[in-house]
Amino acid sequence: MEIWHLWIIGALIMFIIEIFTVGFAAICLSFGAIAAAISAAVGCSFKIQLLWFSIFTLLSFVVIRPFVMKLFKQNKNERKSGIDALIGRTAIVTEAIDPENNKGRIAVDGDNWKAVSEDNSYINKDSHVIITKIDSIIVTVKKSSNN
Repeated sequence: MEIWHLWIIGALIMFIIEIFTVGFAAICLSFGAIAAAISAAVGCSFKIQLLWFSIFTLLSFVVIRPFVMKLFKQNKNERKSGIDALIGRTAIVTEAIDPENNKGRIAVDGDNWKAVSEDNSYINKDSHVIITKIDSIIVTVKKSSNN
């Protein structure tokens, strides 16, 4: 068995591993192994094969992997969870939002959050607001049209 056969077998193993894992890391190693197999098939030394393996693996991680990751994350119908699920929700002001005194709280789903208004306006207690942004433990809101 020649060395390029071993590189191809390595590439196939990495490809199979990629099928059962997420993250597109093993496929990058597979691309590097294919490049090394080609260099071995044309008679390059083992050092050159390792160089081609390294270069193509690195290029795959830098160029191909980010593109593929972005492509698979474009699912806009993905269900949001955690605090990201609060954005766009309606909440009730439990303590008037007063930008001058740095006060204000809202309640949503039984949780009470410190709140600031998006446009630095005063919002009365018991008003309905829409959550537009969350920064750590502070929620940014805007007045709802339901007021």
